Amino acid sequence: MTDRHSVFRPCIDLHGGQVKQIVGGTLSDTNPNDLKTNFVSQKSSAEFSRLYRSHNLEGGHVIKLGPGNDEAAKEALAAWPGGLQIGGGVTDENAMKWLDAGASKVIVTSFLFPNSKFSLQRLEAISSTVGKDRLVVDVSCRRIGAKWFVAMNKWQDLTEMEVCQDSLDLLSEYCSEFLVHAADVEGLCQGIDENLVMKLGEWCRIPVTYAGGAQNISDLGLVNRLSKGRVDLTYGSSLDIFGGSLVKFDELARLSGSLEFLEH
Repeated sequence: MTDRHSVFRPCIDLHGGQVKQIVGGTLSDTNPNDLKTNFVSQKSSAEFSRLYRSHNLEGGHVIKLGPGNDEAAKEALAAWPGGLQIGGGVTDENAMKWLDAGASKVIVTSFLFPNSKFSLQRLEAISSTVGKDRLVVDVSCRRIGAKWFVAMNKWQDLTEMEVCQDSLDLLSEYCSEFLVHAADVEGLCQGIDENLVMKLGEWCRIPVTYAGGAQNISDLGLVNRLSKGRVDLTYGSSLDIFGGSLVKFDELARLSGSLEFLEH
């Protein structure tokens, strides 16, 4: 992976059937009123999918945050068959349904952690069902001291799995890609977790997309330098298409593949 460089990976976050940008750490089943929402789009998920398709921004992800999002997710996938990954409530029993609906890959987290404990048996089951090449493991995490631990169930529940070289090596035997939301900085537009990005660049043997805190267009170059080009970056609330004022989508899409831009 030494020859590659970091690129922009788009996202469609769905909550209550709408495209939203939320502060990741405020999602709660027990205290739903604590939810902080940065942006609610009047556009459909399919419109965002078509926008990404027009710029050929492959490898993006659709994330269903809770119930009531299936129809919006299917609309997004139908607008660009094979162009987007899907995550949120994915199990070995429904994964093929989402691939049949047009997802390029399925993203799995909570299913792998019954009672917040990692199940290798479940990972083996879903990997054998869909194939390693069509499986993404979401190792979204929260920082505890100087370490990071996988967070599941809309990032509410900490698991026992530390994000480290050993755990990522194990997981990569069964999947083709990682997705990592830094839940503590997700939606805050206050900067990426630079230490996590650097470590992901060191640890990951397969492609990885990082999301959380991106606030400037120059953050893509920063991620490229920190990870030696091994980590891709998702922008959310800072983008003008999501109501942000910090990053222009058209400019980001245009510069994403430019080595000259990344190296300055």
